[in-house]
Amino acid sequence: MNLSGERAAAPPTPVKRVVVEVVNFALVGGSGVAVNFLVFNVLLHGLHRAAMPATVLASLIAMGTNYLGFRYFTYRDRASRTRRQIALFFVFSGIGVAMESGLFYVGYHGLGLTGPFESNAVKAASIVLASAFRFLVYRTWVFQHDAHRT
Repeated sequence: MNLSGERAAAPPTPVKRVVVEVVNFALVGGSGVAVNFLVFNVLLHGLHRAAMPATVLASLIAMGTNYLGFRYFTYRDRASRTRRQIALFFVFSGIGVAMESGLFYVGYHGLGLTGPFESNAVKAASIVLASAFRFLVYRTWVFQHDAHRT
């Protein structure tokens, strides 16, 4: 019981913490996906730029916006921002961009999925696969729990 006579809330279970983390990751990631698709479609289908620069630039812009969301929303309870954290975020995000771009290349150029619907479907599949990697590395290495706060 707390000072006002109310029962103190029980700490969340490990499963609940992971579910909340996944939901928050999806919210921030979803906004990043929206940025990614918006920039990608404006560049590729609106301005008729080349597909690979369009997908890479869109991913890089989304990566920048995602950092802010992950740091200040999804993982706000984790260790404070450090140069190491920022470096790890951008290194692992860069690997994620490379994975996403490589998968996109295979679908767009390798399989010839170049129409507006097909290119967006390939973009979506590449984002989903790269996001699974990002989720694992962000929670494991980038936004670690601070031993003093747990």
